[in-house]
Amino acid sequence: MKTVKTASFAALAAILVLSGCGSSNSSNESDATDVNGKVTLNFLTQSSPLAPADPNDKLINKRLEEKTGIHIRWKNFTSDQFVEKRNLAIASGDLPDAVFDAGYSDYDLLKLAKDGVIIPVEDLIEQHMPNFKKVLEQSPEYKAMLTAPDGHIYSFPWIEELGTGKEAIQSVDDLPWINVEWLNKLGLSMPTTTEELKQVLIAFKTKDPNGNGQADEIPLSFIDKPGGEDLAFLYGSFGLGENWDHTVVTNDGKVVFTAADNGYKEAVKYIHDLYKEELVDIESSQQDWNTYLAKGKDHRYGLYFTWDKANITGPNKKYDLMPPLAGPDGHVNVTRTNGIGFDRGRMVITSANKKLEATAKWIDQLYDPIQSIQNNWGTYGDTKQKNIFEYDAAKGMLKHLPLEGSAPVEIRQKTNIGGPLAVLDEYYGKYTTQPEDATWRLGLLKKVMVPHMQADHNYPKVFFSIDELDRLSTIETDLFAYVLRKRTEWYQNGKVEEEWPEYLQELNSLGLQEWLQIKQAGYDRSASK
Repeated sequence: MKTVKTASFAALAAILVLSGCGSSNSSNESDATDVNGKVTLNFLTQSSPLAPADPNDKLINKRLEEKTGIHIRWKNFTSDQFVEKRNLAIASGDLPDAVFDAGYSDYDLLKLAKDGVIIPVEDLIEQHMPNFKKVLEQSPEYKAMLTAPDGHIYSFPWIEELGTGKEAIQSVDDLPWINVEWLNKLGLSMPTTTEELKQVLIAFKTKDPNGNGQADEIPLSFIDKPGGEDLAFLYGSFGLGENWDHTVVTNDGKVVFTAADNGYKEAVKYIHDLYKEELVDIESSQQDWNTYLAKGKDHRYGLYFTWDKANITGPNKKYDLMPPLAGPDGHVNVTRTNGIGFDRGRMVITSANKKLEATAKWIDQLYDPIQSIQNNWGTYGDTKQKNIFEYDAAKGMLKHLPLEGSAPVEIRQKTNIGGPLAVLDEYYGKYTTQPEDATWRLGLLKKVMVPHMQADHNYPKVFFSIDELDRLSTIETDLFAYVLRKRTEWYQNGKVEEEWPEYLQELNSLGLQEWLQIKQAGYDRSASK
């Protein structure tokens, strides 16, 4: 598993650093200034293949250099290569000054800290980071979430607020988008039950709704792994529902493993029924994002799943959000994700860094409200790329420009820098407008999804101890893989009912009860704060 592999790299890095082999400390010191007299820092990072290969070609980074007087020498890898390259770089002992857009898990952070590869940063925050310190004072819950069980802070987070509680923009990720153009052409109503959906999909398959005389329609498609393109949304019609991490919290505070719940079994049986009727994309169990996207752009889907339809089928009126469906017993439930706009491990400073004050100054600028907003979405005044904003200097405010048919995810990938940032709810209307796609999505969630969210709680961002994380990651490696394998098999062979007792026994043999105990203890600690 990734976390275990990372840990071994971290341990190797620690040996190299402590022995003095391969450490970049001396070269870092001698390269501290460039010909212009600016402080120079060496950062490791990642970016989209759509973005410039050199992050310094991004307008946001050019402005950051002008404002801070600090030059960043980047070692940049595309996102698909980054984790491997990051781990190899750390293992080699040739440490950068910092890792930006680091993507570190909690286990990574604690293991790297234990091995002396990264340093605690709470003193730097207190002494040199007024912007970030203000964020933590305004929203103290983030300081609690950032603080490791040993009392230190080891990383700088990404924070994006947009709505709260059930109305937060992250409350559902795998939204169902249905082809209303096909519904209208065939004289069908929006489905309201799981059985009605099945009949709609049969009509999509058999009645040539695209009118080309060929049976090339794909009634239903998804990507068969946890994430925003999974069809887990449909599980809510049969019980507690499903999440990417197989975790829900009941209204009395009990942590439940979704894939052992009886409603999960009933949902799998329903999806097998759709497979049996040949209503599901045969590529769903193997396809990746690019394959999924290509068919979506051709509008071949009757029903598919993603965060925002614009990213798959474009910003058109051919697709609309399908409401949650009543299951066979009339049950309707929208399962809340456990996602919030918070990522602990977005940036770390390594033990090789000899310019800590300058590094803190540069990072702190990322938490300036106007800067954070650009880091997150993109910028203004760019003559080479499409701008996401215009800047009203009189009001000190960034105003979102119309998307004009552009996919928001592509604009972000080309122009933003990601990394650590904070966009708080109180920034909207003061420092920026709401992005039009977010406003639209929030409205849909509030109208269509929120009224059917049965859960009062979701699972919080618990910062477990390294021992707890070690057990969780060890258990999850086999447990989650087994769940996904059996689910995929059952979708196609329909044997879930007969194999269910044996399946439950195997879950327990893989450590489910210990996993539940650790997760429940973490939830109880978080709830008591």
